[in-house]
Amino acid sequence: MNIIKDLLSNDVLVCAVIAYLLAQILKLFTGFYKERHFDFHRLWASGGMPSSHSSAVCALAFSYARVVGVASPGFAICVVLAGIVMYDATGVRRAAGEHAKVLNHIVSDLFSGNPEYSEKALKELIGHTPLQVVMGALLGILIGLFMPSLAPLFA
Repeated sequence: MNIIKDLLSNDVLVCAVIAYLLAQILKLFTGFYKERHFDFHRLWASGGMPSSHSSAVCALAFSYARVVGVASPGFAICVVLAGIVMYDATGVRRAAGEHAKVLNHIVSDLFSGNPEYSEKALKELIGHTPLQVVMGALLGILIGLFMPSLAPLFA
């Protein structure tokens, strides 16, 4: 049994991983467009355009539907998972990022000019705007739909 070959021939898994990685790579370019420099930290960071989590779960759901069908219980699980992930990205995680932004500002104001205070700032970019989630979802859907033509490359 060759586990690597088995994993690479799993179209559903390959679609989800490619969607995630492509979204992370695209963040380099959307970040460059916004900030005028490449920030390679974005390759493994959460937040930003497009949502890599949304891309991965939508690719997972659409490729699973393509391979197994929409009437399967597994497809229902994929759709529910995608909904939860995308809701969480725009809701809870985005709110946590907004709270971190406010707390960082408060701490900065309270301790400005105090060299002894060197607490690390809270991470602010952890959630997504609805547009970032939608764009990630569209990317995942496209990969889930067009991956069959790429599958021989990974088998």
